Order: sequence, then structure tokens, then C-alpha cells
Amino acid sequence: MAITTSFSLPGYNWRKGKRSWDKHTWLYVSVLIAVVLGAAVGLIWPEFAQSLEPLGKGFVSLIKMMIAPIIFCTIVVGVGSIAKAATVGKIGGLALVYFMLMSTFALAIGLVVGNIIHPGTGLDMAGASYDATTTEAKSTQDFILGIIPTTFFSAFTGESVLQVLFIALLVGFTVQGLGEKGAPIMAAVKHLQVLVFRILGMILWLAPIGAFGAIAAVVGKTGIAAIWGLGLLMVAFYITCIVFIIGVLGTLLYAVTRLNIFQLIKYLGREYLLIVGTSSSESALPRLIAKMEHVGVSKPVVGITVPTGYSFNLDGTAIYLTMASLFIAAGMGQPMSIGEQIGLLLFMIIASKGAAGVTGAGLATLAGGLQAYRPDLVDGVGVIVGIDRFMSEGRALTNFTGNAVATLLIGTWTKQIDPARARRVLGGGEPFDESMLDGSSHDGMSTATDAVGTQGLEEAAVAELAAKETRAKARAQR
Repeated sequence: MAITTSFSLPGYNWRKGKRSWDKHTWLYVSVLIAVVLGAAVGLIWPEFAQSLEPLGKGFVSLIKMMIAPIIFCTIVVGVGSIAKAATVGKIGGLALVYFMLMSTFALAIGLVVGNIIHPGTGLDMAGASYDATTTEAKSTQDFILGIIPTTFFSAFTGESVLQVLFIALLVGFTVQGLGEKGAPIMAAVKHLQVLVFRILGMILWLAPIGAFGAIAAVVGKTGIAAIWGLGLLMVAFYITCIVFIIGVLGTLLYAVTRLNIFQLIKYLGREYLLIVGTSSSESALPRLIAKMEHVGVSKPVVGITVPTGYSFNLDGTAIYLTMASLFIAAGMGQPMSIGEQIGLLLFMIIASKGAAGVTGAGLATLAGGLQAYRPDLVDGVGVIVGIDRFMSEGRALTNFTGNAVATLLIGTWTKQIDPARARRVLGGGEPFDESMLDGSSHDGMSTATDAVGTQGLEEAAVAELAAKETRAKARAQR
């Protein structure tokens, strides 16, 4: 299978040197324009701007409409991915545990930073009154019993996201228990997931309208403080991502492999440009596989770890989800208690699996988490839509760096890496040969990856690992 060497930022063809705007670029630019116009309207005509609030609420309602099917599909598929990763032996199990721990750690970091800087404090994002007594449990017993739906299908028609989560976990583990008999069911859920996210993609085309209304209303109520508050959140998010990459991932990388995180970042420079342009780390998947093999990590480790990371490594997304949740809570004047924050963290850990790399999945997961624990805060998601695109590059870059670091770590732990070659490559002594990759096939492979996920890559890696073990046994017998 050919992998490309050339790459293109959205709207730019590197070989032809001409601008060619695609649909994602148009959406990105449209949201930016909507945010600027919304802020301007809020400052110039504050009373009129407040009347535009229904535009933001309408968009959020469309997102809420998709929460139940998105959570169901992503959890069922995510459980399947966990089972698959756990069956590929030591490498898959180690990768799975590592990614789960690091994503949880990233969520915790987001909560800590959010509680220190208190983003959103002083804003007036509160909309219409909300009667929380109808959905909030009055005791621990009521909360636990409330997770169990009245009927199997009532979970999808009610307002409790935790009931959908409960049903999805039951279905996911049951399908896995069925083995081959459950394969058609899993395939059907994956097809449903494609449909659900296609609908979500259509809804996201209304993001400029929702962002315009939400930003205008908030700025109209709060004034220039709203702009400063949103700016503070973005700056704090990017600083947190940088600290996580250099302080956490860099320290861990050096402690285990004695490799320098800055050299790794330089080595992956072209991939970072590609990710910044597309706001998705999926676009750089083929090149990451090729470069990790070039740096000296064995093909089985790369073939298992990288696809697993694209499903389970959500470091940047985790930081975004927690900080955005705290921002909305503070902005609406309803800060979260520590218990609610911990519950939200646990929900995010589970709900974010299975939707990695899907456009809009982070926004839907954010809305789903708030709907589960603080339904009164969901309307605040409309404001986040306005700056979501500004932070998408940070999420993607952090996730991508985490995948690269994980591949080097797991290669070291399993002793399937050439340390001398890794130091030589990252030090610039053995540059990556771009001519090894076919420049004409990137778009096709990227599309195929988006369509079928990482299943094929995992299966190929498992097959190669099995063949390697067979050859080793044959040599031992001889």
C-alpha cells in the first residue's frame, strides 16, 4: 500500500502552488467571520445582539438532538476497539493501558488548570431559566437507580444521557461476547455511526449561524469582558497543551528512551503543518506510520500502537473538554462542585472513546457530558462553538504528539526499537527519505482511513506479528 510524501494544507496544493479552497476551509473561515461579526454586533448594538440568542440556542438544540445516537454508537464501537486491542498480545494491551492512563491524566490536568484560572468568571451567559429539579437526582440512591431506563428504548427518548451510556455498554460487551455471531451487529452499528456523524456534519454547517448568535448575545450582555474571557480560555488551553507536551510527554520520553522531545517535534515538523491546516491528526496518520518505522521502531509495534492511539489517545481533546466545561459553568454563574467535576471526568473518559478523529465529535461529547451531569449548562455550548475551531489545532497537535511519543515508549518497553538509529534519525544524521512515499496517493488513503477507521491497519499489524512469532518458533524448533 503506497503512502504519500506530499501533503497539502486545506485550500493549498503544494505541487501546483495554487489555492483551492475545500469545504472544510470554507466552514472554518465562515465560523471565524461569524465570531468577529457577532462580537462587533454585540459591542455596537447590545440590545439587538441579545435578541439573537435564539440562533445559538437553536444550534445547540440540534447538537442535543444527536447526543443519544452519537453516544450509543461511539460507546459500542469503542468497546469493540478495546476488545480488539486487547487481543493483539503484549503490545496491544500495553498500548491500551498507556493511552487510557494518559487520557485520564490529561483530563485531570484540564480540571486543575480550570480551577486555578477560573475561565468564564464574570460573564453573563445565562439564558432562560431552567428547572433542574426535574432531572437532578436528590440522593446517591436516586442517581444510581436513575441510570436504569424504564425500557430498553426509553433511554433514547428521554433526557438522561447516562441511561444511553448504560445501554450502550451492555450492547457493546454483549456483542463482543457473541464472537463471530456478533460481527454483523457490530458492522450494523458502524454503518449507523457513519450515518449519525454524516448528519452531525450537516448540522455543523450551521455552526457560523449558531456562533454568530451566541457570541453576539454574550458580548451584548457582558461587553468587552466576554471577548477577554473567551481569549483567556484559548490562551490557557494552548499553554496547558504546551506544558503537557513538553513537561509531561517530554519528561516521560526522556526518562524512558533518553530521546529529546524537541528533536521529535522537529522531526515531525511537516506533519504538524499538515495538521494545522486540516485541524485533524487523521490527515497525518500515513506519514506518522512511515516516520515511526524510519526512526527505528519495529513494524508490529507501529502497526498496533499508532492505530490504537488514534482511537484511544485523546490527550488534547481531554484537556479541551474539561476546561470548556468549567468555562461554561463559570460563565453561566453555576460553578461545578468537585463531585460533579469527577463525575464529568469519568463520563468523558468513557464517552470520548470510539469517536476519535471524527469532525464534531469533541463538541458532541462536551454537550453529552454536560447533559448527563449539568443539563442547565448545555446552552452554553453555543458560545464554545464560536471558539471551538480556534482550539481544534491544539487538540489535534497534542493528540498527534502523544501518539508519536507512545510509539517510541512502547517500542522501548517491548525492546522492539533500535535506540542508536532513533538518536541518529532525530539528531538529523539520517533524514527521512520523502521519495519513499508516493505523492499521488495521500488523499485516497486519507479518505480510506476516514471511512474504515484503523481496523485494516490493526489487522495487518496483528498478522505480521503472528507471522513473526511463527518464524521464531520455527527457528527454535530447528
